Amino acid sequence: MKGNRKGKVYFKDAYAGIIEEVNSSYRFSYDDEYLKNGIPISVNFPFTKKIYDSDTLFIFFKTLLPEGWYKEIAGMKLKLDGDDDFGFLLKTCADTVGAVSIKEIE
Repeated sequence: MKGNRKGKVYFKDAYAGIIEEVNSSYRFSYDDEYLKNGIPISVNFPFTKKIYDSDTLFIFFKTLLPEGWYKEIAGMKLKLDGDDDFGFLLKTCADTVGAVSIKEIE
């Protein structure tokens, strides 16, 4: 399901910003409070109040997605289309191996 979906982005346990799917494009923006005391979540997203926009899901966030057989199993269990990368981001990235996690905003 594509449309207007959002997720909260965390760096370690700190709320860092919002990732959004708006129609068929994507946006990431830092939270104002995080900009005061945090560190950039990636070299791809330097600290700025600017809203980052892209016609495709940012490569940084794509690296968080499950792959291969795990993606297949997760997709079946969560009833996600295999091409719905943003859906996988929201549904499977709340507990990642790295420092960045995504929690869906319902």
